[in-house]
Amino acid sequence: MADDQRPAQKASDPNAAKPKPAVTPHATAAPRNERASATTTEASANQLTTSDKARSRGGTLRVLGMLWPYIRGFPVRMAIAAALLVIAKMATVYVPIAFKDIVNHLDPRIAALTVPIALIALYGVLRLIGALFGQLRDTVFERVSQRAMRASGLDAFRHLHQLSLRFHLDRHTGGVGRDISRGTRGVYNLLGWVVFNIVPTIFEIAVVIAFMLRALDWRYAIVTLVTMAVYIAVTIWITEWRTAGVRVMNDVESLANARAVDSLLNYETVKYFGNEEFEARRYDADLRRYEDAAVKTESSLAVLNGAQALVIAIGVTVLMAMAASEVVTHKLSVGDIVMVNGWLLQLAIPLNMLGFTWRQIKQGVIDMEHMFSLLDEHAEVQDASDAKPLATHGGEVRFEHVSFRYNPDRAILNDIDFTIPPGKTLAVVGETGAGKSTLSRLLFRFYDVTGGRITIDGQDIRDVTQESLRAAIGIVPQDTVLFNDTIYYNIAYGRTGASRGEVEAAARAAHIHDFVVSLPQGYDTTVGERGLKLSGGEKQRVAIARALLKNPAILVFDEATSALDTRTEKIIQAELAEIARGRTTLIVAHRLSTIVDADRILVLDRGRIVESGTHAELLASGGRYAALWSMQAQRTFEPVPA
Repeated sequence: MADDQRPAQKASDPNAAKPKPAVTPHATAAPRNERASATTTEASANQLTTSDKARSRGGTLRVLGMLWPYIRGFPVRMAIAAALLVIAKMATVYVPIAFKDIVNHLDPRIAALTVPIALIALYGVLRLIGALFGQLRDTVFERVSQRAMRASGLDAFRHLHQLSLRFHLDRHTGGVGRDISRGTRGVYNLLGWVVFNIVPTIFEIAVVIAFMLRALDWRYAIVTLVTMAVYIAVTIWITEWRTAGVRVMNDVESLANARAVDSLLNYETVKYFGNEEFEARRYDADLRRYEDAAVKTESSLAVLNGAQALVIAIGVTVLMAMAASEVVTHKLSVGDIVMVNGWLLQLAIPLNMLGFTWRQIKQGVIDMEHMFSLLDEHAEVQDASDAKPLATHGGEVRFEHVSFRYNPDRAILNDIDFTIPPGKTLAVVGETGAGKSTLSRLLFRFYDVTGGRITIDGQDIRDVTQESLRAAIGIVPQDTVLFNDTIYYNIAYGRTGASRGEVEAAARAAHIHDFVVSLPQGYDTTVGERGLKLSGGEKQRVAIARALLKNPAILVFDEATSALDTRTEKIIQAELAEIARGRTTLIVAHRLSTIVDADRILVLDRGRIVESGTHAELLASGGRYAALWSMQAQRTFEPVPA
């Protein structure tokens, strides 16, 4: 984590600096003192996003309980950090005592040679120990914080990939990414503020009060405790009152971020329709709402800072008045008032930071709470407890009376029954919305069927592991979306452990190798966001190479050439036919000319199979397929109007 995002680690030391906040995208310049830190951090603090589920997760104790597994693996580091904390704080508390002894030993009537050199040296050593051991504590515990942040983020990332396609279709990618980013940052911040601020502050206050009871009397301890209690109560009460405004601010920030990502991902569409200004106005509307909420939050922050300052001022004034009166009556020495003053200064710093610390802890808890709510999302498709790897021996695919509904009131497939024999090709055609692409999604088990079953070589795909199922199936989709990386990376993604020779062999088989080596950077050429630097045909060839490298027993072509021009389509269609030879193949097609050689063709209409046969048989029957063929042929040869 960057230095400006580290929590305040020695806020209780007299010379401790204010922590620098984690800056949000919309942070503006802030005034002095705590106001500057709190305003920028609270754009992500106390977030209670639009998910009501995250708001009722069980609170701080539940979140801390979920955090424990990420830190319990470091008992030695935690013990060492605790020991360093005790040493550092004891040295810090002893600094005013050493200062008191120095003052009491100084007397203008005594020669300079009698200056308490040893006490002055002790004073310097104590300050050095307090600072040095505090830094050592931070260094020792840093590995724990970073590992917890890394492990929690990795868990969330893995879980998101395990969630169903339905979940990802319903969510904004930018918003989910923001949730993970905030959550991992929350893990780090929460550990930082608890370990580096709250625990040291509580320990130091306890030690100072014990010393006050021993060196002074109970009244000083009572005043200190009352001041702390009132300060904490006022801080929590006002902070909770301010939470509503901060919620709005963070909700709008998440919405603006998701909208910006969505707009940039669809850059070409925005340009096609000339809607740059429209997108800017929508984004500005979110920023305006953020601005209004931030102004209200800033105004309420002034109330909080003023109340905190008032409580501290009253407490400090009472304690100093008590100490001064006892110096006048000779019950305390001048050194004693210096010692009390030193302790008060040391306590005033963490007390002054308590409001900020409370907000930071709230931020960490709620950020983590929302990320953990993603971990609680139910994975719609899961492996059975006794799932075994898929054993392929030929690759026969059977849909046995399969029905499927995305929603209870929306039937997509009804009683679909067919078999693809090993090494044969089956094509599925039909009008848009007939349910063609749903077949491939069910075969990959992105969804589970709501009726019937799907088998591969006699094994119900719900009884095998998803990993082995998807390893046995390769796909060339209609819309080939590539990673914003090199051509080599995108081909090698088909089998990440493949050698370079295997990657190049797959590229040759897909007839793209010559094109790639002709580029200035060859296989190291980056393809741009979603592969937009390549043409449609080039992207399809990369997809073919990727599928070939996977070497699957079953192939799926999901309208793989419908977006291409006729010449490119015919070239790539020949390549697809070549790689499909000897493999069980399912073709989802829009253009009927691409599937005339299929061993069997199914015609879907509103989720039902209405016709089945070879190309010649279906034409001879004069049914729906023949009508579709006639319409496409007519469009193909229809003269272009002058």
